[in-house]
Amino acid sequence: MEPNRFGDITAFVAAVKTGSFTAAAASLGLTRSAVGKSIVRLEARMDVRLLNRTTRKLSLTDEGLVVYERWRQILEDLEEVDATMALRRGKPTGTLKLTAPLSFGQRHILPLLDAYLKQWPELRADIWFTDRFVDLVEEGFDIGVRIGAPKHDSQLLTRTIGCQQFVTCASPDYLARRGVPKTPQDLIGHDTIAFLSGERPSPWRFNTPEGLYLFEGPGRLNIDSSEALHEAALAGFGLAHQPTYITGNDLQSGDLVEVLEAYRPQPDPIRVLYPSKRHLSPRIRAFIDLLVERWEAGVPWEALSSKQADGK
Repeated sequence: MEPNRFGDITAFVAAVKTGSFTAAAASLGLTRSAVGKSIVRLEARMDVRLLNRTTRKLSLTDEGLVVYERWRQILEDLEEVDATMALRRGKPTGTLKLTAPLSFGQRHILPLLDAYLKQWPELRADIWFTDRFVDLVEEGFDIGVRIGAPKHDSQLLTRTIGCQQFVTCASPDYLARRGVPKTPQDLIGHDTIAFLSGERPSPWRFNTPEGLYLFEGPGRLNIDSSEALHEAALAGFGLAHQPTYITGNDLQSGDLVEVLEAYRPQPDPIRVLYPSKRHLSPRIRAFIDLLVERWEAGVPWEALSSKQADGK
């Protein structure tokens, strides 16, 4: 690129935006003559007229309209890069407003928030751990953590940061008393603990050679709390179908034993969502960076599952 071409393009775009050489010169800190010479150089180099000039106003030629749209976008992209880098250099301040599913948030997001707030003393955090659907834009949240396949929303950006795996499990005592189910269909003869969602038991999903199999209960015991359901399974009441971010430590220690492993459903993605603003504030970017850094090797269930696979 010729030494003056970038400056000439900037002068041309400013002249079109402001409507005159004089206004463009004032916005750029140049003289009116310098702006005019920049545009003359561009027209000479491209061998086309870019502007129609009258004593009252400037107007774009057809060729000028084409190059203006491209050059304007290039300059805006460069400004975007500058602004993004400035934000990255900035320290996170203000209040981070975050929401996540209840059990997952308490077990896996809260420890990260503790580290995050200790790293940035000027920050505050308002946290909602809830299983209800939260409209991030309408309710003014900076970040949401969700589990499951994404739904298209032009107002939100999403990034997958891990996975969860549902497993069917029970205490050794229960399995010694009632036996081990060999297929999902065997669940009908067992005591099951179902999670109530909207007053209805959530179905248990299994992958079988014949395709997806749904065990829809109802359970012998139906509970609207994941944590209470977990405690009931540990106490030996019956079989539970829960994600390994809740049961992982118990599966590793042997307090719970997985059954029907060959029929596990597909893992569900764990995603972080945030409003699609042009610039991410430092507090949002810093927390996302922390999530990615801490879970680079996978969220806890993956490490636990690999240990089990090795017989440890």
